[in-house]
Amino acid sequence: MITRGALKVVFFGDSICYGQLVPPHLTWVTQIAARVYELRIAGDANRIVLANVSVSGDTTRQALERMPYHVQSNGVDLCVVQFGLNDCNHWASDRGLPRVSPAAFAANLREIADRAHNFGARRVILHTNHPTTRDTEVMAGTSYTYESQNRRYNKIIREVAAQAPDWLSVHDIEAMWDDHMRASGTSLASLLLEDGLHLSERGHQLYFDLTWPRIESVLRRDFGAA
Repeated sequence: MITRGALKVVFFGDSICYGQLVPPHLTWVTQIAARVYELRIAGDANRIVLANVSVSGDTTRQALERMPYHVQSNGVDLCVVQFGLNDCNHWASDRGLPRVSPAAFAANLREIADRAHNFGARRVILHTNHPTTRDTEVMAGTSYTYESQNRRYNKIIREVAAQAPDWLSVHDIEAMWDDHMRASGTSLASLLLEDGLHLSERGHQLYFDLTWPRIESVLRRDFGAA
């Protein structure tokens, strides 16, 4: 339960926001929560509470089903949304179809953002997803790799944000990771676990380093945090 009267920051995503096979205190959202806890805002609602309601394995379709309880029931002021790595995946049992089609993925993202806004979010931030090393093996029933689909769905996320009102924006994790690796010489494999998808401790730290300045800026500029 999110404290009533507090400014509510909600992270709504999948295993990348939740954290997987990494100690909880090292995940990037937990690190952001610790920084948010140090901030205050003027007025009666002087506390800022961060809730991470992310669920590993979720697609946008599943997320919409649980949104009434996890997001709408307590309200939200700032919502950070990150999905796509499950939506773009292809299971052998689906005979070449993605778990969520590109058109449905775009529609689901719009509805997630609209619902968050309707239940109080003055700002909604869509994250694109980081690159993966799953770029050689073709997925079951298809002629393309997981990584090519990841980048295709990241493009959809950018397009949804570009066509949206000012309260919806994109934080382009994919582009920022690409830039970081080019500039620093960091290998992609070092930022990921052995599955080539989930974040290593180093990957979580990079997410925090790239995301916290954006969150802090929004909280200070749009919500008067100090």
